[in-house]
Amino acid sequence: MALAGGDLERYRHELRVHCYRMLGSFDEAEDLVQETFLKAWRARDAFEGRSSVRSWLYKIATNACLDARRPRRILPSDLEPPSSRIPARAPRPELPWLQPFPDALLEPPAPRADEPDVMVISRETIELAFLAAIQHLPPRQRAVLILRDILNWPAADTADLLGLSVAAVNAALQRARPALRSGLPSHRSEWTSTASDAERELVDRYIDAFERSDADAVVALMHVDVRVTMPPFPFWLSGRDDVHAAFLDSFDPASPRHPGHQRMLPFAANRQPAVASYLRQPGEASYRPFGISLLRVEHGRIAELTAFGEPKLFAAFGLPESL
Repeated sequence: MALAGGDLERYRHELRVHCYRMLGSFDEAEDLVQETFLKAWRARDAFEGRSSVRSWLYKIATNACLDARRPRRILPSDLEPPSSRIPARAPRPELPWLQPFPDALLEPPAPRADEPDVMVISRETIELAFLAAIQHLPPRQRAVLILRDILNWPAADTADLLGLSVAAVNAALQRARPALRSGLPSHRSEWTSTASDAERELVDRYIDAFERSDADAVVALMHVDVRVTMPPFPFWLSGRDDVHAAFLDSFDPASPRHPGHQRMLPFAANRQPAVASYLRQPGEASYRPFGISLLRVEHGRIAELTAFGEPKLFAAFGLPESL
């Protein structure tokens, strides 16, 4: 069966998401999709059409992720207990931090008439808490759970893809499900499945308070037991009082931890409300990319704030280079 380049390219969207779920890294997902296409193109003459092109590509992509043997992606809460204040410690960019994924690249392309079942990415299977929890599974268990519970592959097809028996696939899934549930927030079933008008209003209020450097107004939007993480810094904060003290310090122009004035743009990542932060340092005229923050909202307040200090992602996420 002859394959053309367009036969492969039409699956880029969902393969990128699949590799991201497997690896927890936006950068590595892009690399592994390219590797998948390269391997598929080299083997195109051997493709006999006994399975669909989609299944064939998923087999190549999944095994490429497994063969890559990347370390599991982490957040600061995987490393140590919470700090009561922001310690004087340097960032750790060399650690394998979990990365966000922009919603703009989660949207499926327009379906073709001969293949209407374009993958729609649900919030429950791409949110940051899910990605953090699934990273704790061994890679092969992670692959089984993604293929069986997210992509709804039959056990026999999953076994064929991974070179396992059906019994081994079922056993791996039985181990993976409770392990995944134990790593998810306890109130996850109560979250909204899509971003709501109330969430967007909360983000607008958060941005307004942050740009005014109003620590009281910022923490008033948070739950009492809010969690704040700031990779690549390895520490994290838990509880509104400690978070309030940290914001008071960082908003104070006289503090050595005051980075400068920030402006923010709302957008969406991992099907969650997000903000892109731009920093203007003293003596500068424009605001430059500073970080990307994802918000987890429960009952109208911020339950978790994850601030990724990765300005390099702005271009890949389609965010402006400056404000």
